[in-house]
Amino acid sequence: MICFPNAKINLGLHITGKRADGYHDIETLFYPIPLKDALEVVPAPVVSFQSSGIPLNATPEDNLVRKAYRLLNDKYPLPPSAMYLRKQIPFGAGLGGGSADAAFTLKLLNTYAGLHLSDRELETLAATLGADCSFFIRNRPVIASGIGTVFEPVDLSLKGYTLCLVKPEASVSTKEAYAAVKSALPARPLKEIAAMPVSEWKHHMVNDFEPNVFRKYPVIREIKEQLYAQGAVYAAMSGSGSAVFGLFEQEAHVRFPDCFVWNGLPE
Repeated sequence: MICFPNAKINLGLHITGKRADGYHDIETLFYPIPLKDALEVVPAPVVSFQSSGIPLNATPEDNLVRKAYRLLNDKYPLPPSAMYLRKQIPFGAGLGGGSADAAFTLKLLNTYAGLHLSDRELETLAATLGADCSFFIRNRPVIASGIGTVFEPVDLSLKGYTLCLVKPEASVSTKEAYAAVKSALPARPLKEIAAMPVSEWKHHMVNDFEPNVFRKYPVIREIKEQLYAQGAVYAAMSGSGSAVFGLFEQEAHVRFPDCFVWNGLPE
């Protein structure tokens, strides 16, 4: 069986408070995009995992695909399987690629092994693997709050826009992005901003990570500026970075030397 874990972008992100457990409360708008990895599970005598494409940023044992398999196998013994991951979503980009791989592993194994777990049960399992993981179970636009695991569906479609995504060589860890950030309640909630025309978003929608990340990595700020200069109606850094996306009302194919670039159409 094969599936295609997709990336996400954060159309806006507010850091609303610091929790007693050390985590931060956020408000963000997750939107799935069709930049995809490929994940296959086939019967095998013993459990194995292989990857190709972009080199993994962790050992095979620490990869979220293996962690998702172990998590499910501990609760519901699974048949031995060989898992193959073709990695296309870049790491350290704020695109949720590893989280998507983990969530899609759970979904694929649920079908493969006939476990009949509900989306709610899968979301609960996915949340133990990472804050973004549970989003990819239902994989639809949502306003996420809390640590990013409380979801409110939002009626939003970017169909008809071109999405151009740029990731420089620099990568930003989540820990690094949070290190100097200040939390505050937003002047206007994201759900209200998302209901505005996309052309108005640049005046109201923000990513609270940007100021500190831009100071440390000026190239990321420059990419955002260039996307606007090339005609984007809205551009922002996704999540904690380092990827930046631009939404264009017309067909667009941006080029940035020495960067990962993806030009596509939101679904």
